[in-house]
Amino acid sequence: MRAFTYERAKTPAEAVAAVAATPGAKFIAGGTNLLDLMKLGIEAPVHLVDINRLGLDTIEPTDEGGLRIGALVRNTDLAADTRVRRDYGVLARALLAGASGQLRNKATTAGNLLQRTRCPYFYNTDMPCNKRAPGSGCAAIGGMSHNLAVMGVSDACIATHPSDMAVALRALDAVVEVISAKGSTRMIPIADFHRLPGDTPHLETNLAADEMITAVILPKPVGGTHIYRKVRERASYAFANLSVAMIVKEGQAARLALGGLAHKPWRVEAAEGAPAEGMADIVLAGARPTADNAYKLDLTRRTIAACFGDAS
Repeated sequence: MRAFTYERAKTPAEAVAAVAATPGAKFIAGGTNLLDLMKLGIEAPVHLVDINRLGLDTIEPTDEGGLRIGALVRNTDLAADTRVRRDYGVLARALLAGASGQLRNKATTAGNLLQRTRCPYFYNTDMPCNKRAPGSGCAAIGGMSHNLAVMGVSDACIATHPSDMAVALRALDAVVEVISAKGSTRMIPIADFHRLPGDTPHLETNLAADEMITAVILPKPVGGTHIYRKVRERASYAFANLSVAMIVKEGQAARLALGGLAHKPWRVEAAEGAPAEGMADIVLAGARPTADNAYKLDLTRRTIAACFGDAS
């Protein structure tokens, strides 16, 4: 791990100003992803700004009937919140499907959204990776791609986004609240928050360099039966081969988002409300699987069908 400087911010404005003033600076909260990447030499921030004491750790009702979740709310606390369990069950289930109890105790709402891919070539600094070193190439293309993306891929990257929480938030039409170094607040729909790889897979979100997440806003509850199914290679502490967040109302999938398929949570609104038998074909239109991960196409069909079974 390379040497770095450290400071503890007292206000959101102070935190954003500190990072904006120091090229190569990073925010740190739970550190469950960043510290691992620093130890491996993948991330090498010159300055860390600790944001744990900013008071962004509450869950509050909004005037519109939804919830405002502070950026520093821990995953354990969010999953256990009575309002989340009652009205946003798909989110509670997604959170409990992620990582381990110890990690959920530290991991934050904002950090979960910002975690980086678990592509093995991204983590192997001996191999080329456009996400880690722009322009170096993508070793996953033509390499081992068993658990990588089949949707929204490019010739530069076939990595997947690892978050369970983000998939549920996509199904719920959440909005990400951010603050800039100039003090202005911006609202980014979760649909627009994460980027597809294109030619710039190292740019993973649409956050500006001088912005910090302060909260995630949930709209008022949509009702229905909330389902989150995660297919993985171990019963716990494993990232999704495929995950499905589904909200079923009157026998139809009113909301549908998937993880493990793409560089961002994957939602095709045109599939929502479609007959169950043809829904997966709409979701998978334009798929570009490799020989290693073509199994995800059939897995998607089977898992969507299983979710309808859960709702019956």
